[in-house]
Amino acid sequence: GPTQVLRKSLQRGVVLSTGTFLVYEAHKLISGFAEVHASFKVEDVIEQADYLYGSGETEKLYRLLVQHKNSDDAELLWRLARSSRDLAQLGSTSAEEKRQLTYDSLEYAKKALEKNESNFAAHKWYGICLSDVGDYEGIKTKIGNAIIIKEHFQRAIELNPKDATTIHLIGIWCYSFAEMPWYQRKIAATLFATPPTSTFQEALRYFHMAEEADPNFYSKNLLFLGKTYLKLNNKKMALLWLSKAKEYPAQTEEDKQV
Repeated sequence: GPTQVLRKSLQRGVVLSTGTFLVYEAHKLISGFAEVHASFKVEDVIEQADYLYGSGETEKLYRLLVQHKNSDDAELLWRLARSSRDLAQLGSTSAEEKRQLTYDSLEYAKKALEKNESNFAAHKWYGICLSDVGDYEGIKTKIGNAIIIKEHFQRAIELNPKDATTIHLIGIWCYSFAEMPWYQRKIAATLFATPPTSTFQEALRYFHMAEEADPNFYSKNLLFLGKTYLKLNNKKMALLWLSKAKEYPAQTEEDKQV
């Protein structure tokens, strides 16, 4: 009779809702796995990225990391900033691409900092990329950003006192302010109540600190130790460091220039 039909359809309704419930539960399970899998994936990508970086595979590395430009992971984002910058530095990169990549790298570094303020590398690359963008924005912006850049480098060293490259970069900062031409000093004086200044002695201190943190880590640090000693009229020490820079086994394009 009709009651039987009704009971059957009610049962089917229950079965159907149980079925959808099971599908829903399965979906929850699967997406749960996907989330777990995604966090593993970040480590995998970073591992792969570091391998490519070590092998000097600049284009491959960029292609790998740029897929993750919407990531929330600071470790991925600062590596993408570095990678964009490395690609910009290649001789085969056009002027227009170079400009675009330079601005992109600053965006990625900024995002890395937003995601994790206590990541030392995010501070370091934010400082580097902000400095690079200054080359396009003109001397006023470059000098105006100088204090921000130095603050990020110093924060990076607070977070990782062993990072020789950042210590070297503060040395470079000090060196460029110590040798700043008068017309740039005039610009600095209009931008700041107390314009940033430095001395070659201060620069020398940072280059030596970098060398202590990681001896012989970078041809350019050796070069700048030599150059700074020359500025301080110590030819004997200058010769020592310049000889070391000259004998440095050249691996990168920069080493060759040094």
